[in-house]
Amino acid sequence: MIRIFGTVFAGLLGLAFGSFLNVCLSRWPEGESIVHPRSHCRSCDHTLSWWENIPLVSWLALRGRCRNCRAWIGWRYPLVELAIGMLWALTVWRFLPLALDPHLSITDYYFSTADAIGKMIFYWLMVALAALDAENLWLPNWITLPGAALGLIFYTMGFVLHSLVGADKIIHTIVSIFLFVAISDLLGIFAAAGLILFIRWLYWLVRRREGIGLGDAKLMALLAAWLGLPGALLAFGIGVVLGALAALVLLAIPSARSQSERWALTKLPLGTFLCIGGIISSLWGQPIIAAYLRWSGF
Repeated sequence: MIRIFGTVFAGLLGLAFGSFLNVCLSRWPEGESIVHPRSHCRSCDHTLSWWENIPLVSWLALRGRCRNCRAWIGWRYPLVELAIGMLWALTVWRFLPLALDPHLSITDYYFSTADAIGKMIFYWLMVALAALDAENLWLPNWITLPGAALGLIFYTMGFVLHSLVGADKIIHTIVSIFLFVAISDLLGIFAAAGLILFIRWLYWLVRRREGIGLGDAKLMALLAAWLGLPGALLAFGIGVVLGALAALVLLAIPSARSQSERWALTKLPLGTFLCIGGIISSLWGQPIIAAYLRWSGF
């Protein structure tokens, strides 16, 4: 019962943070404050009442349109709220059985708690960057770079806490583990970013024009910081496959082929697909990598 209540609470909290993220996604590209003014319609400036601000429910009740001018609100609003709510609920659903285990050591409890909090932050960042790139082809440095630094901290501390479970470590051993993991993760960050830079260079060598933005390289660094290099490479593989499938679908649509000025025919938001790959890698990365290693004979 506690697991159910905790999961529902996390889902509702995720909906609330998803609603706040929607405000940020609408105002960040315009350089507007996320605090003032109050939430309003982007078409007619109608200030939203409290019942028009209920995450997900208000969008459904209004059928996706402004109550005042009937302008279309957009699918991004419910999708972002639902994504954060579901991801946070799933995180807590997985976390609570460990947290409620009476035989759990205090170190393991701290590790599990830090891991759950880190995943919730990571998913929020992934959804934010995915939406920004899909709508604006924009991966801002002030999200990717601090996000990568935060991921390095969480990844390193989580690995250190995990290594201390059931062990009596002395101080210099703890410091050695911390430095080793931090340096390893840093190397993974540079390798992941270098992969995108290498592909970008190859594309320029062949086509003599930019094919992949530098923001994607910083996003790969962020993924490597949170997931480690294997997880980031898995996210990259999934993102490339999803991007290729999206391109094939767009090319198969007659209306898309006839409108050559559409951004989708010239630029696809690779960052969006990388973020989706990062979420999948975070949720099921270990079994996917293990299955691949078994299949490949390693």
